[in-house]
Amino acid sequence: MENDQIMIHVRFAPNGTVSSIGERPAALSEQDWFNLLASTTTDSYETLSGGRALFRLPKQQVDQLKSSAA
Repeated sequence: MENDQIMIHVRFAPNGTVSSIGERPAALSEQDWFNLLASTTTDSYETLSGGRALFRLPKQQVDQLKSSAA
């Protein structure tokens, strides 16, 4: 389905940097992938407790972002 959603989980270190993030292309660091997602998406970021967050994005958009980062 074209409306498939992907949830990208993010974990932050105590200093606020990204320590892990899902769906990351090999060409980007964890922090760079987060920065790309945060700067190119709107209304898709959800802050969670415990130094975690979540992006909910359509699969097609994630695939496009991954290919542009390669």
